[in-house]
Amino acid sequence: MKKLSLAAIIAIAALSFQACNNAPKDSKESADSVNAVKDTTTNGSTGIAVDEKDAKFATDAANAGMAEVAAGKVASEKATNAQVKEFANMMVMDHTKANEELMGIAKTKNITLPTAPDADHQKMLTDLSAKSGAAFDKAYVDAMVEGHKKVAAMLEDASKNCKDTDLMAFATKTLPTVKAHLAKIEAIQKGMK
Repeated sequence: MKKLSLAAIIAIAALSFQACNNAPKDSKESADSVNAVKDTTTNGSTGIAVDEKDAKFATDAANAGMAEVAAGKVASEKATNAQVKEFANMMVMDHTKANEELMGIAKTKNITLPTAPDADHQKMLTDLSAKSGAAFDKAYVDAMVEGHKKVAAMLEDASKNCKDTDLMAFATKTLPTVKAHLAKIEAIQKGMK
């Protein structure tokens, strides 16, 4: 009995100590953590139906998609350039559709997705929201060029390397749209200089 009590006290102390050292996680980190501990040996009914890399792709894609929608909503209100405003509205429409499709796949695979953009994207949104006029337009366009380059590379990789056929198909289907977005925003960026 004494050994059991001592073991319980040590375990509680260790957990308390670890809890004090853990910074709060953002929604994406939390989703990645949940997915990492799910059992990958099942069909999705009790565990996760994809491997850890495919689950990480899903959370990364969801994170980027939510950030595009959030930034698009800000830009549709604050942009002064008509082309930027039009692009922002397209971001909201296209990425909302892609996000919904990804959520459907994630649900069938028991993949936990983030519920909000991660800390880096939140900071970008905060920084964007603080700007106005031409400075806002330039910052939004620059962020969209950078973001779409990263997302295109991520989708390109997933379209070749995902083990799950549904996630691979999603990446393959979404990649041309993201590349078209990138071409459009790069043209807008070039025209603004």
